[in-house]
Amino acid sequence: MTVRERLFEYVKEKYDTDPEHLWARYPNYAVFRHGGSGKWFGIIMDVRRDRLGIGGEGKADVLNIKLWDPLLSYLLLQRQGYAKAYHMSRGSWISVLLDGTVPFEEITGLLGESYAAAAPGEKKSKPRPPKEWLIPANPKYYDIAAAFDKADIIEWKQGAGIRKGDTVYMYVAAPVSAIMYRCRVAETDIPYEYDNGSVRMKALMKIELERRYPPDRFTFDILGREYGVYAVRGPRGLPHGLSEALKLK
Repeated sequence: MTVRERLFEYVKEKYDTDPEHLWARYPNYAVFRHGGSGKWFGIIMDVRRDRLGIGGEGKADVLNIKLWDPLLSYLLLQRQGYAKAYHMSRGSWISVLLDGTVPFEEITGLLGESYAAAAPGEKKSKPRPPKEWLIPANPKYYDIAAAFDKADIIEWKQGAGIRKGDTVYMYVAAPVSAIMYRCRVAETDIPYEYDNGSVRMKALMKIELERRYPPDRFTFDILGREYGVYAVRGPRGLPHGLSEALKLK
């Protein structure tokens, strides 16, 4: 079963929505429409790879999704498997490759964000359940181990979409290369302006340490081999299996 076919099944089960094929000229284009607002929250297309600005020959299946957080869009576009939206408002939409580069759980999580963005206005403000995030920490730039040795609550760059009450798992990059900490987001939207040309921050959050993990338990090799996580370049969701493993005693 292709990723496209899996998404058709997922959207039908999750949102009770069938794909709409609106253009006879483009029979492989399929629209997902929000049942409450009638707005599109996803579009699957097959697009020439050169028009997406990615390498390779022929066409690629992509899912266009709408994100109302520009920082989240910016972070995703730095990662493999994402491209600027094709034939959509690029300020709000991005394209996700459906070739296996992006994990299916991550795609469905982002589709949920797009579904929320397409909801009627009165529904957008409703609180959502707490989410889990995997976040990278580079010891070359910040000694997170020393920070948590001194205090259980530290300030960190706020990732797009992260809210108070969410859980963040900190992946410490080389030479550690492993998930080391579980934290609860205690506070968000702390004003902070920073821009050095490559890193830009507009807000910080406070995270509270809840658990430490042995450095050999959730290593980079184990994350890829057992859970399909091959890169942690920015805030991302967790596959179900990894989420369950991290909760075990």
